[in-house]
Amino acid sequence: MTVLRPGHEPATSGRTGARHLLRTRLEALDPPVRRDVVRLLTLLALLPLVLLLARGVVRLPHAFDPLALYGLAVLAANICLLHLAYSRYDDPALGPLRRRPRHADAFPALLAQPRVSFLLAVRNERAHVEACVRSMAAVDYPGLQLIVVDDASDDGTPEVLERLAEELPLTLIRLEKNLGKKGALVRACAVADGDVLLFTDSDCVVAPDAVRHCVTALVRHPELGAVSGHCRALNADAGLLARVQDIWYEGQFRVSKAAEAAFSLVTCVSGPLAAFRREAVWNYLPAWAEDRFLGAPFRFATDRQLTGYVLGQAWHGRALKKRHADSPFVREHDYPELRWGAGYTRSARVWTRVPSRFSSFLHQQIRWKKSFIRNLFFTGRFMWRRGPAAAVLYYGHALWVIAAPALVLRHLLWAPLHLAGLLTLLYLAGIVLKGCVWGLAYRFDHPGDRAWRCRPLMSLLSCCILTWLLPYALLTLRRGVWSRSAA
Repeated sequence: MTVLRPGHEPATSGRTGARHLLRTRLEALDPPVRRDVVRLLTLLALLPLVLLLARGVVRLPHAFDPLALYGLAVLAANICLLHLAYSRYDDPALGPLRRRPRHADAFPALLAQPRVSFLLAVRNERAHVEACVRSMAAVDYPGLQLIVVDDASDDGTPEVLERLAEELPLTLIRLEKNLGKKGALVRACAVADGDVLLFTDSDCVVAPDAVRHCVTALVRHPELGAVSGHCRALNADAGLLARVQDIWYEGQFRVSKAAEAAFSLVTCVSGPLAAFRREAVWNYLPAWAEDRFLGAPFRFATDRQLTGYVLGQAWHGRALKKRHADSPFVREHDYPELRWGAGYTRSARVWTRVPSRFSSFLHQQIRWKKSFIRNLFFTGRFMWRRGPAAAVLYYGHALWVIAAPALVLRHLLWAPLHLAGLLTLLYLAGIVLKGCVWGLAYRFDHPGDRAWRCRPLMSLLSCCILTWLLPYALLTLRRGVWSRSAA
């Protein structure tokens, strides 16, 4: 298997050479012609799925079935995602976006080389934090302000950070009381003076050019209030579970985030590498740190919720600032509420340690399900205002996640008990087909890498096991301990 990690580049193969030749010929074309050719090639690649969808649509009026309608909707959604990701996505760090708002000039421009504050919150990460901090310090961006917050660790992490602070140009903040990730990062923001606030996680390793790519994307596109990097697994060789997650991460960023980025509306600027303009988040940091849900403090939804404040402040920003008017983040400088966009740059690479044990993996997935639920009640209140395409992407995905437990119950439990095993087999075949399609997309981007065969396993895992975590997450929303252990 070929996994792109720090210091490891894939070997050249015949398929890689053919792909490189195709890319060279495309780049030689005029931009409008190149875009049309890419769209045509994408449609040709998706033609088998389009024909399968058309066949199902034609047959639907003669044998209407709500479950068949759902399957066709899922197939159509995957076709749209892949089409957007491969024919409409532009990397904002490498060139201008084709689709920009008409009022892009109304956003305040950044300096050509803005001040960047790189922030990290740590709790009990003695084994991995040194690699993370050293990668942060090694990025190729001048004048970087590096701030690390130790959130009351008790496993030897403070001693590691103090040793690093003597060697590297970093500001170390030690908290005596555990505040959680959001509270610790807000403490770091209080001493940060950057025009760009950039976050990473303590189990990550950042590419040397990652910060530069994120900043370039924000400088070139003033309408972007936030940018997400591209994440893969750092420990993909730790076993089958880690390899499956690595391939899944690639698709979640390369396809899902790229599709959202076609409209500059990425709904989750992910924690492994998240860059925010100061003006877009500064006044909302106290609301982020003190977030409450169902009458209790909510410690999850760190990256999703902060992205929601960027995208939704035009409608909810004034109320959030009024609620925290006494905070210095609001009192000292009141930034205007703008309709910021959120982007994704594939060229800004970061690697994170994924859970290698199944129990840790389930705990991580439960945290993410809780974040999804909480964020749905905030971002879902305004996403319909961001345009029909963004609304379809967001609410369509939310509906699929919410409906999944009922559909799994229907196909994997009810159907076998009622001697409808064929229905179960058809459902599982559809799940495997979806995984294969996403696996082939991975293979297109990484020719010669046979790891694409792991992607159907993730689809089956998601269907048979992870789907059931949503009801459990809903019932245990108030339970929460911040831990980044991927052991």
